[in-house]
Amino acid sequence: HFNPAVTVAFALTRHFPWREVPGYLGGQLLGAVLGALTLRLLLGDAANLGATVPAGSAMQAFGMELLLTAALMFVSISVATDTKAAGTIAAIAIGGTVALDALWGGPITGASMNPARSFGPALIAGVWTAHWLYWVAPLIGASLGGMIYQQIRA
Repeated sequence: HFNPAVTVAFALTRHFPWREVPGYLGGQLLGAVLGALTLRLLLGDAANLGATVPAGSAMQAFGMELLLTAALMFVSISVATDTKAAGTIAAIAIGGTVALDALWGGPITGASMNPARSFGPALIAGVWTAHWLYWVAPLIGASLGGMIYQQIRA
């Protein structure tokens, strides 16, 4: 996983060991910071390095990020844990979901769906506008997406 929200949701739904979560989260955050630092070296001060900032209100962005991440997690856990959905279809399903989420949510929130993806650019660019929502909404959304899938499969 490259996404802390997905990692936590997989652990909550017992598809990933909790003992491995801290290491994954550390690696995800470090990777995001190193990625943003690389962009800073390449682009200088010319850009906000992909920092996610809501176009509307923080609550509108919160709702959108929650829904986008719930959809992403629902699809991710579906293809990752269902033996009938394994294989090439998993990458297509997850990639397609990310693409649709970006189309729907990109203009409103930047369609982060990933706290690490928002953290790295925020830290390096110093852009912290409503940053809290890029942690809270994906963590709740991914958890809901995973739990909804479990209820459907139960």
